[in-house]
Order: sequence, then structure tokens, then C-alpha cells
Amino acid sequence: QLQFVESGGGVVQPGGSLRLSCAVSGFTLDAYNIGWFRQAPGREREGVSCMSSGDDSTYTADSVKGRFTISRDNAKNTVYLQMNSLKPEDTAVYYCAADGRVLWGSNCLSRYEYDYWGQGTQVTVSS
Repeated sequence: QLQFVESGGGVVQPGGSLRLSCAVSGFTLDAYNIGWFRQAPGREREGVSCMSSGDDSTYTADSVKGRFTISRDNAKNTVYLQMNSLKPEDTAVYYCAADGRVLWGSNCLSRYEYDYWGQGTQVTVSS
């Protein structure tokens, strides 16, 4: 049984930083595609950054490129999303997700490729 524990969300001023964590159990990170997604009110869930199992590479959405970084600690079975230079439009509920199918390239940014999801953590960027 796959389980996720997300943490690190909160309220931050524009220009600030947050680091989200997603501790997983029931599987090993390096065998799965791992993604961070977000959903703002009234909008569809969108891919933010991911790690593809097929080519062991990371991919990041253009909207956050250069500001957000995904990483993982296999020893702790934890995935992180470092978010810098936050903007009000980054306000959303952020979710981590995992799936065991083999994905290549930026396909790992598609929410349709994931069967397992965390509960989400709220990020609010406001002055």
C-alpha cells in the first residue's frame, strides 16, 4: 500500500521560499515516476515538476522553471520541492504523486499518468 505524508506548506510573502516534503512508504522512490502537481481554485491540476523513471531525468513546467527544483533522498524515501521567488500566482494546493509505469521525458508532468496521490498541502503567497 502506497502512502504519502506531505508537509511544508504555509503562507509566505512574494519573493519568499518554501520547501515541500513528501515522505513515502510502500515503494522505493527510484523505481517510480514522482511528480509534484498543484491546483488553484477553479483551475485544473497542473504538473509542476517531476522525475521520470524511464530516463531518470527531471522536468519542470515553464511557469516555474528557474524557481522550483525537485529532488529526492532515497535513503529517507522522501521527495522535495524547493520553491524560490514565490509569486501570488503560485498559490495552490500542492500534491505529490507516484506511479510505477515507465514514462519517458516530460510525460511525467501529465496528471493522467499517476494513480497514487498525496493528500495535498496548501501554499499561499500573499503580502
